[in-house]
Amino acid sequence: MNARIEKDSLGEKAVPANVYYGIQTARAMENFPISGLRAHPKLIQAMGMIKKAAATANRELGLVDDKRARAIARAADEVISGALNDQFVVDVYQAGAGVSFHMNANEVIANRAIELLGGHRGQYELCHPNDHVNFGQSTNDVFPTAMRLASLLLLGELRQSLHGLRGSFAAKAGEFDAIVKSGRTHMQDAVPVRLGQEFAGYATCIERCDRLVEQARDFLRELGLGGSAVGTGVNTHPKYQKLVVKHLSRIAAETLEPTADLRYAMQSNLAMAVAAAALRNLALELIRITNDLRLLSSGPNTGFAEIFLPPLQPGSSIMPGKVNPVMPEMTAMVAFQAVGADLATALAVQAGQLELNVMMPAMAWNVLHAAEILKNAVRAFGEKCVDGIRANPERCRYYAYATVSTAAALNPYIGYAAAAEIAKESVKTGRPVPEIALEKKLLDPKLLEKILDPWRMTEPEPPLAPAQKKPAPAPRR
Repeated sequence: MNARIEKDSLGEKAVPANVYYGIQTARAMENFPISGLRAHPKLIQAMGMIKKAAATANRELGLVDDKRARAIARAADEVISGALNDQFVVDVYQAGAGVSFHMNANEVIANRAIELLGGHRGQYELCHPNDHVNFGQSTNDVFPTAMRLASLLLLGELRQSLHGLRGSFAAKAGEFDAIVKSGRTHMQDAVPVRLGQEFAGYATCIERCDRLVEQARDFLRELGLGGSAVGTGVNTHPKYQKLVVKHLSRIAAETLEPTADLRYAMQSNLAMAVAAAALRNLALELIRITNDLRLLSSGPNTGFAEIFLPPLQPGSSIMPGKVNPVMPEMTAMVAFQAVGADLATALAVQAGQLELNVMMPAMAWNVLHAAEILKNAVRAFGEKCVDGIRANPERCRYYAYATVSTAAALNPYIGYAAAAEIAKESVKTGRPVPEIALEKKLLDPKLLEKILDPWRMTEPEPPLAPAQKKPAPAPRR
């Protein structure tokens, strides 16, 4: 192996000559062969943005010379673009607080800056990972900033997927608005509802989840960058905090805020807990909605069969012609994973002590992983499933007239007890409610037809004036 020899406080070590990372990254690779998982690209991108913002601020403050600072910024641009992603090789399960990942970034940017300055990799007198790339910074303020910024950016992409899914459900709500069906509560017959109303409810739910995601993004905008080691700003210029966040806002094209309390921002990871919880709550609603679609499409001959999902692939290796609801199934499984990621994040968030929470790599991985898979699943679910759903109007209409709960519409006219007797007889005999009610001659037939119209039951309506009952014949003398 062609190698270069690098030195740190623990001694010397050979590093492959063709890589941009250095000795501390090499040690981390040896120490943490845990999962084979690497940092999410958004975390790498966010780290590049921070290093560019820091180099620019330090150059303007006269703390890093112009030539080095501009080379660092140019190298950071390559990190932001993803051109150096293959050089970020530290496992996601690593040293506490993200020290290993942070040094991986410092070394990659330093060695690329060295090349831009005309040197060769490892020639750290030209640009040092700690002394120049990391000037005025600490893992303790840089890594939490990186994971918040990465989460903010990725949640923004998730919102685009949510907007698409909400639009898909809203379109189906309009398409299906004229289709009346039976509602169901406790998995039993209930009064009629329109299929479009059900789908409108799904659209509203996704819109509410989108609100939660945006609220989480607001929490993530508050940054403790500039707090350095323990939130006191040691080794930083008094103007550095506001200046570096200003540059980071411009680079990331996001509104970011320097925190008013650097100690809080370092001690607490409330923002990551809020983000994970928003993803969990979205996941819970996706599970519920996908379960509904699986029920409504069950069959085709022995289930509800009120809707048809797009047939995407054969559903069985033994049963010919079987087609399964694969997109709702996939979406539910992704949602289960997001719920688990929230629990892991919650445990990490509560595990901080005093001035620092060292469990941040676990938070970063779980929040970003959950956001990534939800973003992709939501988009696929909307485009490959919801957009292609077709209604089965005949089956819906049959259930709308067959449900015994239409008897509830008779309550204002004949009372609950009398309506319950009609419903019980309908269940016992299988005869429809209108037929039994007509037979009992409790109401005028024309009025009864209006009262028991399933469509009328799907919107609030004032009671119809009941017809006068015929007087009972006088007894014979």
